[in-house]
Amino acid sequence: MNSPQAPTPPSGPPKNDPPEPEIVTKRGWLPSLVWVIPLIAALIGVGLVVKSVLEKGPTINISFISAEGLETGKTKVKYKDVDIGFVKAIKLAKNHSRVNVEVQLTKEAEDFAVKDSRFWVVRPRIGASGVSGLGTLLSGAYIGVDGGRSTETQTQFVGLESPPAVTVDQKGHQFTLRGESLGSIDIGSPVFYRRVQVGQVTGFSLDKDGTGVTVQVFISAPFDQYVGTNSRWWHASGVDVRLDSSGFKLNTQSLATVIVGGLAFQSPPGQAVGVQAPNNMTFRLGSDEVDAMREPDGEPVRVVMNFNQSLRGLSVGAPVDFRGIVLGQVTNIGVEYDPQTKNFNMPVTMDLYPDRLRRRSRGQPVPDTGSEDSHRMLLALVNHGLRGQLRTGNLLTGQLYVAIDLFAKAPKATVDVTRDPIELPTIPNSLDELQLQIADIAKKLDQVPFDQIGNNLNAALKNADHLFTQLDKEVLPQTRDTLAAAKQTFGSAEATLQQDSPLQSDVHQALQELTRTLQSLNALSDYLERHPESLLRGKSGDKP
Repeated sequence: MNSPQAPTPPSGPPKNDPPEPEIVTKRGWLPSLVWVIPLIAALIGVGLVVKSVLEKGPTINISFISAEGLETGKTKVKYKDVDIGFVKAIKLAKNHSRVNVEVQLTKEAEDFAVKDSRFWVVRPRIGASGVSGLGTLLSGAYIGVDGGRSTETQTQFVGLESPPAVTVDQKGHQFTLRGESLGSIDIGSPVFYRRVQVGQVTGFSLDKDGTGVTVQVFISAPFDQYVGTNSRWWHASGVDVRLDSSGFKLNTQSLATVIVGGLAFQSPPGQAVGVQAPNNMTFRLGSDEVDAMREPDGEPVRVVMNFNQSLRGLSVGAPVDFRGIVLGQVTNIGVEYDPQTKNFNMPVTMDLYPDRLRRRSRGQPVPDTGSEDSHRMLLALVNHGLRGQLRTGNLLTGQLYVAIDLFAKAPKATVDVTRDPIELPTIPNSLDELQLQIADIAKKLDQVPFDQIGNNLNAALKNADHLFTQLDKEVLPQTRDTLAAAKQTFGSAEATLQQDSPLQSDVHQALQELTRTLQSLNALSDYLERHPESLLRGKSGDKP
């Protein structure tokens, strides 16, 4: 390679100047280092983009009633406090009734986009199970997730308005309860077994026919082993205060149930825990423990009794008792006017459960309800004095109940077994009979002319007072003279009858002579009896 030629020096005398530096120019081109940094940044950006694309999970849409506490790009989606996504966009639904939240999940969370996954907004809440979500006061609200177990992919979800009471990863069993009323329970209300909290209420709904409610409960492991096929469930909500014909009763489970209510279950008394109940088994929910522990009653028989007396103290739900066995309860109390007798009847309708009597019958079994044998048995019992009677169950409260019993001296009565409901004859109780007798006596006493009797008695007393005055003034002096004369007479008689008196001596001699005479007559009678001929001839020793 040839070097470039140096420039020609100017003409003139030579000078002693330093030599010029020799500049050598390299051939070729190399990039400047200043471009390395942007290139590296670009490569990092591309890597991050590729990484984000590779780590990017599915996008799902969740519908909520409100977007309160949610912010685009800031609100996280968490599962067990681990970030698995974020809110990508928030849009209002077309009908303006809900909001649609677009959520971007991570690659690791793509298995949450399945059919049975559940999403909800975690906020501070106060519920039956306690206070939750306090951490969001500082960090802000976030979307909670309960991962499903389905294998079917889904991207459209309807968010829950409150956190689920039980998550999928909790171990235990779910059961369904059917009752007449929800009581005071709510989602999250506790479930007790022997006063130990073992589960909670997870949901409830009203039956389609409106006759009851359906409650879902979850019993955590290992307590679910105590739920047997023979378990009985009942409301343990609040304080159960009852004042009826049986007296005053107060039942409660714990302080928590007083505030938020709850449920309880247990096996019947005297029975062990049966076979463990399968998941989602349905049980009957009793109104209280007594109702739950009662044996199944079967179909009730509706009867009516007409009482001709006051029903004060009798209420719907009062027991119907047969010699200590509760056969049913009162369902309705009414009043009817009878135009024939011009009087009012008080019909009391009640449900009787013959199965309760059949379970306690040790001899001949009780016939089935509605059969000919049952009709004949009812007619025979009525002929033997089967009657209904109102009795006082509690003297303190005056509560009444209906007693069914056999009264031997009851008036004759008939019953129509074809009537629905069957009308059973009644009889007044002893207290009512006593009240009627007292009323009858009072009525008779009211007819007595006490005023006239009083006037007559007052006149009689005046006459008696006049008579006593007359006796004191007129009769009493004469009586005193008569008594004095009688006293004198008695004195004379006493002097005459004394032992040393002449009269006594004369009487004594007369009696002696009379005695001798009687002796002579006695001897004569004896001789004549032996010698009757002496009356004609005389004595044999006498001379003529």
